[in-house]
Amino acid sequence: MTKRILVIGGGIAGPVTALALRQAGFDPVVHEAYDESADGVGAFLTLASNGLSALETLGLAEPVAAAGFVTPRMRLSLGARELGWFPMSSTDPAVPSTVTITRAALYRVLREEVRRQGIPVEYGKRMTAAESDARGVTARFADGTTATGDLLIGADGLRSTVRTVIDPAAPAPRYVPLLNTGGYARGVRVPGEPGTAYMGFGRRAFFAYLPHPDGSVWWFANVPSRTEPTRADLAAITDWRGRLREVYAGDDLPAQALIDATADIVAPYPTYDFPTVPTWHRDRMIIVGDAAHATSPAAGQGASMAVEDAVTLARCLRSDRPTAFAEYERLRRPRVEKVVRMGKRNGDAKAPGVFGRLLLPLAIRMLPTRDMSWLLDHRV
Repeated sequence: MTKRILVIGGGIAGPVTALALRQAGFDPVVHEAYDESADGVGAFLTLASNGLSALETLGLAEPVAAAGFVTPRMRLSLGARELGWFPMSSTDPAVPSTVTITRAALYRVLREEVRRQGIPVEYGKRMTAAESDARGVTARFADGTTATGDLLIGADGLRSTVRTVIDPAAPAPRYVPLLNTGGYARGVRVPGEPGTAYMGFGRRAFFAYLPHPDGSVWWFANVPSRTEPTRADLAAITDWRGRLREVYAGDDLPAQALIDATADIVAPYPTYDFPTVPTWHRDRMIIVGDAAHATSPAAGQGASMAVEDAVTLARCLRSDRPTAFAEYERLRRPRVEKVVRMGKRNGDAKAPGVFGRLLLPLAIRMLPTRDMSWLLDHRV
């Protein structure tokens, strides 16, 4: 009998997990808390070479790459002073190049493929509880409905309900003292060319921009915030554009010009990660993606790790062994926790302070050429 699998979460990890499960011969159903109209929320992200390699197994690497643009390298600077050039893609020509894509475009590609394959997606289904027994697992939703399957996979993100159902003592996310924002600027010229991410240390905050082949410029900013802000704190920021202009005032970066040329700036949001989540699975339930191992955006690997998770889990479940969950965790935990540590280091470096800024050029020169093949060349 084909196993019916409940997938909780319809962001990135959920649809990719459902597609991988269908390819492995299962019957997945996706349950998303929000209405379908919420799918386009968010700015842009990077899908690294390793993430696209995993998408290749599902036939999705090409449509995803076509919806974004390749960004194989980055330039790091201290203001206008160049610190170095670094690869963002695998050096293996057989491995896809890193792609930058809007969340809305990525959601659209995944959603269209889910529909094409006839995988059911239930919207407005916010899970509140779940229980399992020898016959299966039942998820309960805020609207009073339930769903029953053979297995339940939590792809419900940083604030995962499935994680706390599996382990009520699961740790809370760790706050990384940075606020994130960004946008899309038009009608402004900046130094550089498409294919390169230009990342710079300002005096008070980190700033990056990526020229798009269509002439627009995509940018993001990481503003230090030592105290974790509440929703009320963020809502109280009424002139975010003005605050950003002040943060980058006097910096030898095109930050102010790009901020001024952006119609809609993404509302600031805090950064979190998980150093470790002790329990990934229990009985018939398991978590994937950010629910199990959220990493700072500074790693550039959040979406790619979720895609790798999905394909690996489907591969393990295909064996139909009772140890499939444990095998999945054995394969994934060391790798994803290493990526989380890397993201934390990268994020900490974005707010080096006055003395740290003075030492940055020396620190960059002393860095050995890092072999990133362990990360970018990985294939499931």
